[in-house]
Amino acid sequence: MSRPHPKEFRDDAVAVARRGPAPIAQIAKDFGISDSWVRNWLLAADIEEGNRPGVTASESSELRELRRRNQLLEQEVEVLRRAAAFLSQAHRPGKRSTRS
Repeated sequence: MSRPHPKEFRDDAVAVARRGPAPIAQIAKDFGISDSWVRNWLLAADIEEGNRPGVTASESSELRELRRRNQLLEQEVEVLRRAAAFLSQAHRPGKRSTRS
């Protein structure tokens, strides 16, 4: 899903909000967006710059990738567990082998 506003646009809005004494509502009106967008972008910028605690975009992306990888590994372990159980049943003493 693409973002509704390009990064440069968001960066410009954040820079204007940080630079001047204008209220966020006025800045949002000048940019033709809602003031909640500006507030959210300011919060995200503070987190990215380390001025505020939170998860950065790169950390979020890494976490998403690690969760995906973990899910894949759990599925692989389950397949191996089932294969081991099947093979152990096939080699039990007293069980007739289907091989000739």
